[in-house]
Amino acid sequence: MSKHNLKEKYGLCSFNGSLRNFLYFTPLLLIMSINLWNGVTMKLSVLETVLYILSMLCVGFIEEIIFRGFLFKALYNDNVKLAIVISSVTFGIGHIVNLLNGKDLIPTLLQVCYAIAIGFLFTIIFYKGKSLLPCIIAHSFVNSSSVFAVENSSMKFHIISSAVLCIISLSYALWILKKTKQFDEYENNDRR
Repeated sequence: MSKHNLKEKYGLCSFNGSLRNFLYFTPLLLIMSINLWNGVTMKLSVLETVLYILSMLCVGFIEEIIFRGFLFKALYNDNVKLAIVISSVTFGIGHIVNLLNGKDLIPTLLQVCYAIAIGFLFTIIFYKGKSLLPCIIAHSFVNSSSVFAVENSSMKFHIISSAVLCIISLSYALWILKKTKQFDEYENNDRR
């Protein structure tokens, strides 16, 4: 992988952006805490919990590699904007499979919506920061912390939390785009 710079190409390298322009990832921490907003509980045995967390860490890693590392990078050279949209939308739509796990329709559709928004944010972080590591960490934490989530069947809670996730994700992504564009323009003017 190192010989052909594949680690850098697919984002398995250190973050290459201004932490200040990325607000020190503070909005990402809010997103990471979503499963804890309604409280914390132990639903499984310790061994089952550890195995669940390990499997969810792998899922977060693999999904980031597939949707941001491979898919986004495969489309990136043709049209960056389209690559961002396709990567985000396919990531979100992929969550429809939760219906096969017995999840209810409306909460799953809401999950698809906020997964598209979070996918957009993760793609922007990768595009502008050149690293998947913040995305992998955040995604893996969200997945892993779901084992501790207190289920809330209230439709109002699902709608509000989904809207908050969308607002945070999209606002943060737009902030990053604005700040990094200003930085890019400053760098380009400095080189002239």
